[in-house]
Amino acid sequence: MTLFMKKTYATLSMLLLCGALMAQGGIKFNEGQWNDLLAKAKAQNALIFVDAYTTWCGPCKMMASQVFTQKEVGDFYNSKFINAKIDMEKGEGIELAQRYTVQAYPSFLFVDGDGMVVHRAVGYQEAEAFIELGKVALDPGKRLGGLISSYENGNRDPQFLYDLAMARLNAMDGGHLPVAEEYLATQSDWNTPQNLELIYYIVDNPDSKLFDYMVKNRAAFEEQFGQDAIIDRVQQLIMQKAFANGNEGESALSEVDKMYAKVYPEQAARLSANFRMSYYNMLGDVNNFAKSAVDYFDKYPSDDFNELNNVAWTFYESIQDKDMLKKALGWAKRSVELENQYFNNDTLAALYFKLGEKKKGKKAAKTAIDIAKKNGEDYSGTTQLLEQWGAN
Repeated sequence: MTLFMKKTYATLSMLLLCGALMAQGGIKFNEGQWNDLLAKAKAQNALIFVDAYTTWCGPCKMMASQVFTQKEVGDFYNSKFINAKIDMEKGEGIELAQRYTVQAYPSFLFVDGDGMVVHRAVGYQEAEAFIELGKVALDPGKRLGGLISSYENGNRDPQFLYDLAMARLNAMDGGHLPVAEEYLATQSDWNTPQNLELIYYIVDNPDSKLFDYMVKNRAAFEEQFGQDAIIDRVQQLIMQKAFANGNEGESALSEVDKMYAKVYPEQAARLSANFRMSYYNMLGDVNNFAKSAVDYFDKYPSDDFNELNNVAWTFYESIQDKDMLKKALGWAKRSVELENQYFNNDTLAALYFKLGEKKKGKKAAKTAIDIAKKNGEDYSGTTQLLEQWGAN
């Protein structure tokens, strides 16, 4: 399930959140004002690592509970960086999100003492990849700023072009596609693992030759990335095409149905149903979203704990009908069965409270808080939930 990304716009001052240890052996996040951290970085000739997160972001919470807490990750980041964890929708984080063009979460920024971003990346990463990200940020020749400088000075080595394209893609700075196309022009075989990876990530238009290549060689892409990942990628591109030039409503949805029938004839009905749910949610059309979500999960039960949790939480926030909320409760329960995490237990508690089942809500909230404490996660949202429903 594709997670929706949010943009933040604003102007206010910020507080850095959550210092001390997230867990023994994990990353130590510094408290303090941003200017103080910059001064510290300048004095030590060090980089600041910024975990730019939001409270609603599921992958942000997974990074906090599953990656930042690992000893190997903490040992590396604590010894190499001044670490800061900043909510981009609160305090000084609002202004920083605007200054550094943070539009997707989690975003990882590496900032020098002059306040310049020298490297950046977006999205959940396993511990090994996250440590490698830090190593790249420390290497002036490999980090994004150094790569761009080398390109501007005329470097056109194929592997260099690949590295630059991927770095710009990971940074979401918008400059990856021309470099990627320049790299692919040097390749006689696009079906290598490295080239399949590049095409998978850079294809951005269902009318392009790259998309046609991915469809024609779908089996190779599915073998490397998995069927679900390719379906998600195709869905992103279909959404972009269907709603281009102001197209909307049934006209756009009909276009979606046609494209799914062409690309995935054997799964077109399920994918179209999933798309309708996502579409109405994106529009904020609560009634049609609720109906399409119930229709989708009734016909096509999901084993995606993030998908189940995200839709269940949206029901908690937007839906008042008790029968609909009971459906969402079932999805939240299933999410917890699949992956027992803080955030889906918090969703489960919220739905119990909204349905008037205070005892079960308190139990689920306690489970959420216990998991959060164990993993060093922020559970203030659950505490507020207990206060809101008079269950503290």
